Amino acid sequence: QMQLVENGGGSVQTGGSLKLSCAVTGRTTCTDRLGWYRQAPGKEREFVAALPGFWCSGATVYADSVRDRFTISRAHAENILYLQMTILKPADTAIYYCNSGGPPGNWGRGTQDTVSS
Repeated sequence: QMQLVENGGGSVQTGGSLKLSCAVTGRTTCTDRLGWYRQAPGKEREFVAALPGFWCSGATVYADSVRDRFTISRAHAENILYLQMTILKPADTAIYYCNSGGPPGNWGRGTQDTVSS
């Protein structure tokens, strides 16, 4: 059974940075792309960034709203997915979820990030 557990959420001021991590347990394959999504209050969950699964090759993609500010990466041996977020804005306030193989695929429970002005 695959499990994903996010960490690293918190509260920062505009312009600050946060780094999220997602520990992935269970077997993954190269068809299981890894991604980050977010859901702001009163809004639908939206795509943030995604890249190929552990030890796999392929394209990294970003939502236009976060390109050049956020960086998605992964640690292959540790099965950890990261999201480095910089130049944060209040519009980035959301619950951030990691995902494997989807959507739908498998989801973590999410971590709250709050950016104050």
